[in-house]
Amino acid sequence: MKKTLSVALLAMVSTLTFADSPVLIKGVGTWGSLPNYKDHEGPFWNETIAKESGGTILGEIKPQTELGLSGFEIMRLVKNGVFDFAFGLPGYVAAENAIFEGSDLSSLIQDFDTSRQVQEAYFPTMEKAFEEIYNAKLLMLYPFPSQILYCNGEIKSIDDLSGKKIRVYSTTLGDFVEGVGGTSVTVPFAEVVPALEKGVVDCGITGTTSAYNAKWYQVATHAYTLRVGFGIAFGAMNLDKWNAMSADQQALLTEQLNKLNDQLWADNASQDATAVSCLTGGECPTEAASMTLVEPSEADIKRRDEIATNVVLARWAERCGEECTANWNKTVGGILNLEAAGN
Repeated sequence: MKKTLSVALLAMVSTLTFADSPVLIKGVGTWGSLPNYKDHEGPFWNETIAKESGGTILGEIKPQTELGLSGFEIMRLVKNGVFDFAFGLPGYVAAENAIFEGSDLSSLIQDFDTSRQVQEAYFPTMEKAFEEIYNAKLLMLYPFPSQILYCNGEIKSIDDLSGKKIRVYSTTLGDFVEGVGGTSVTVPFAEVVPALEKGVVDCGITGTTSAYNAKWYQVATHAYTLRVGFGIAFGAMNLDKWNAMSADQQALLTEQLNKLNDQLWADNASQDATAVSCLTGGECPTEAASMTLVEPSEADIKRRDEIATNVVLARWAERCGEECTANWNKTVGGILNLEAAGN
């Protein structure tokens, strides 16, 4: 009887200690005007996690746009402890190491299901890189809607991209653009509309929902739906902050972030087709725009295959090196039936 009572008291003390020691996680999200932040990232940290944890985990997050950040500096700020957690794009941190590009190399993947298989296969590689380079715990890899091209001028095929100045936000997208004979131009998302309007760029690459919500259709006339990426994003936490949490808190947070991850994959896949329809005058739950829809032909796909293998994958293999390339072939190559040749 005494032993049972002692166990019960210990359990109560343990519960009280856990409940009396809430952890506050300060985060930074992606773009505040887009559904990923408005519907998922923001509500999760500002509301959901406190409710689901009974107040043992508290969140406080603002989008990078509200904080005046570009996105490229986010993981350095997490490493330095300015933020405890960040949502961001691997393409924005690839300047630190080309290994981060491997989950979403431009134009290699053409559907969400395949993209998720790739993310799951490549997750351990990314997890190790985040820890070694940023002292961070990788917890999520999730998509934005598919990345396509929007041009202020007539586009009928992939060949029409030759000679065009095209906005990109990552090195691998630049490889694709240069592979089709275009010129890659790095322009922050918030500045793309005036850049298209003034002719600084002829085309821009972003997600379908992002383009619709940011009203790119006001300055671009043609939407070319060859998938050049899926805007893969990450959720990562400062490792010191992670290690300071209890095992129960870590388990609970992991469980809730896994649910969030599943929601983001499902919602972005369903929103993708709707956004294309809204951009190009089709059925739309809000206001439809009137861009010309240009779908890739069989000849376009064949040309894309050549560019993906001979330019995009080959250049990335050179940047990443033999060990990195061999790992990609082992983890991702089999899923895509592709092999990168390292030097």
